[in-house]
Parts: sequence; structure tokens; C-alpha cells
Amino acid sequence: MEKITSFTIDHIKLQPGVYVSRVDAIGSESVTTFDLRFTSPNEEPVLNTAELHAIEHLAATYLRNEPQWKEKVLYFGPMGCRTGFYLLLAGKLDSKEILPLLKGCFAFIAEYEGAIPGASARDCGNYLDLNLPMAKYWAKRYLILLENITPDRLVYPE
Repeated sequence: MEKITSFTIDHIKLQPGVYVSRVDAIGSESVTTFDLRFTSPNEEPVLNTAELHAIEHLAATYLRNEPQWKEKVLYFGPMGCRTGFYLLLAGKLDSKEILPLLKGCFAFIAEYEGAIPGASARDCGNYLDLNLPMAKYWAKRYLILLENITPDRLVYPE
């Protein structure tokens, strides 16, 4: 079997950032998968499931309600390694184009107060495993990165 795209990235060199993981053609349309890397793989602690889950609920809610982008949002969810998230958007896009969207999303999470959307037994299969304070911590940390991002954190390292 061939290695999948995400296993061909050198995770030893990879640092937190926003990367185009892949662009797929679906008929005449394109889908861009973004790697929203929160931690340096195999160097920093990963996100625990409760904060990962809370970020997923909040970011998915924000992204699917953001007026300019909501029609392009196909998926937002955690990486299995728990070092970040994948965001799939309709269209052929680059990392720089989505920075305003991501800044808005993670500012929303960093300042969020109240009940997490979908945090009930009816709406979620694991609603008790959510940690808003830690989700806010990680969102603030990622937002600082986004506000100060350098070109090397927008393209996968060679």
C-alpha cells in the first residue's frame, strides 16, 4: 500500500502553523484540507480529549455560522494524534487566504462563555468529555501564533 499524504510529512521538522495538507478534485470542484497544527509533534504534550472535543464543538459551530465561509465548510475535526485539527473547505485555497477566518474562529473560542453548543446527551455521543477552560487556553495559544505567523508556518517544511 502507498503511504497516505499525512504520513509523508516530516513530523520531526513540523511546527505549529496552518498548512495545506492536500487539494482534492471532486469532479470540477476542489476541496482543500488544512492542517491546523497546535503543537510540535513528538516534542510537546498533545491536547487531551476533553479540550480537543470542546474546541471541535465550538469551532464547528463558529465555522458553520460564519457568513462569508459557512457554505465552504465541509468538515472540522481533530487529528488522531491530538496535535491539531483538520479543516476541509470547498475550493482551491491557500493558508494565507484563511487566516482571517481562523483568527475569528479562535478568538471566538478564546473568549467563549456559557454552555458549549451540543453539550447534551441528546446532541453528542460523549457530552461529558468537554473542558472549556482548557479549550480556551489552547485557542488563545493558537490565536497568538496566528496573529504572529511567519511564512515558514504556512507551508510544510521540506
